[in-house]
Amino acid sequence: MVGQKEAKHACFKGLRLRFKEDIISQLPDPLICHILYHLPLQEAVKTSVLSTRWRSLWLWVPRLELNSQDFTDLNAFVSFGNMFFNSDRASCIHKLKLTITIGEIDNVASYVSSWIDAAIKRKVQHLDLHWCGVSNFFTKPLKLYNSETLVDLKLSQVLLDDATLVYLPCLKTMHLEDNWYPNEATFEKLVSSCPVLEELNLTIHQEDTKTFRLQSRSLKKLNLVRAHFHFRSSDPGVVIDAPLLCCLSIYDYASESFIVNNLESNAKIDISLLFGSGFFDERKRSNVHSFLLGITRVMDMTLCANTFEIICRQYSELDLLPRFGYMSHLHVTSRISDLKWLPTFLDSCPNSWFCDYEKMISEEMSFPFVPQCMLSSLEYVDFKVRILGLTAEMKLIRYFIENSAILKRLTLRLVGNSARDNYTLKELLRIPRGSTNCEVVIL
Repeated sequence: MVGQKEAKHACFKGLRLRFKEDIISQLPDPLICHILYHLPLQEAVKTSVLSTRWRSLWLWVPRLELNSQDFTDLNAFVSFGNMFFNSDRASCIHKLKLTITIGEIDNVASYVSSWIDAAIKRKVQHLDLHWCGVSNFFTKPLKLYNSETLVDLKLSQVLLDDATLVYLPCLKTMHLEDNWYPNEATFEKLVSSCPVLEELNLTIHQEDTKTFRLQSRSLKKLNLVRAHFHFRSSDPGVVIDAPLLCCLSIYDYASESFIVNNLESNAKIDISLLFGSGFFDERKRSNVHSFLLGITRVMDMTLCANTFEIICRQYSELDLLPRFGYMSHLHVTSRISDLKWLPTFLDSCPNSWFCDYEKMISEEMSFPFVPQCMLSSLEYVDFKVRILGLTAEMKLIRYFIENSAILKRLTLRLVGNSARDNYTLKELLRIPRGSTNCEVVIL
């Protein structure tokens, strides 16, 4: 009797274990594919050994992230890709990411092109092609210019076709890195043919000397990078016309001119510009003038040290700065030697109430006057650099505390050296506060 009970108990226990082990297999195929979608590719493929039913389930997962470095050779990489994009596969593909770094990179291009075409036919929404050729581009034509489903597109080192008809009605985010465009119209057409595009990250190839014109009625965020190519003096420039643009980041040490039209009044802009190489002549003055006129409605501005020097030291000596009547936040990275021009810039920002400063070096300076914003609107000042207690630093701190009529808070960062910090604190205590109730915050 006891033996029968033990056998029965063991039988039920075995059934329970088998049920627990196989509970996922009881789910319908679409739900299993959804689970596999959230696994790394290698883990999803491993499930093919579980049973006959699982052997091909991973092939129906609507996502593929393929890196050629994960394969031993070109044949293995191509074989795997062809197996996934088999013509019998009819389900939609949600996301496709291809990173190609194989040595025989030219031999795999035709396969990659066919995979992307297959993904477009299967209504892919997120497409990322990163072509890592040392000295060449992905040159095979891509049938993506009329995709009705693409939402996110990332292309790196791709030679883009000069297509006649371009229309990407659902594309919201685009990353273009070191690609090549046959002519200026190719890039302009690509951007303007995306009616709901909201975010664009553009890195211009260092050998590309074309003028880049960007027109978009929907773009809200733009990050543009154009590094300087030392064998060339400068490039023609960039023209932006995007009335909804509210966040603009520029790192461009190559373009001679940079024009921004119809910028939003609440825009935030981060500027690193040199306006080409060479001396500050009339041409460069005109280019700076045109750029400044296009950003007068900005609300939040960040200036790198080189741009601050060009605008305040070189340009303001020849011409008046325009008024930035909407600006409330100003962030400046500057050398102490250039901060003597700070009142001139602040004088063009009558409503600025927050300023911070970074990367200062020890040099003597003086401030000839007090700008209007310090008398009427400046409420917060934040020193990002660690204060050493040097004469120039303390002079700048004193300038703000003594002359800012409604300053509420001044934030400082000390170096963490007890002797040096004690000296800095003693110097701070010597600064008269006058009528202001400014709070000095030490971090």
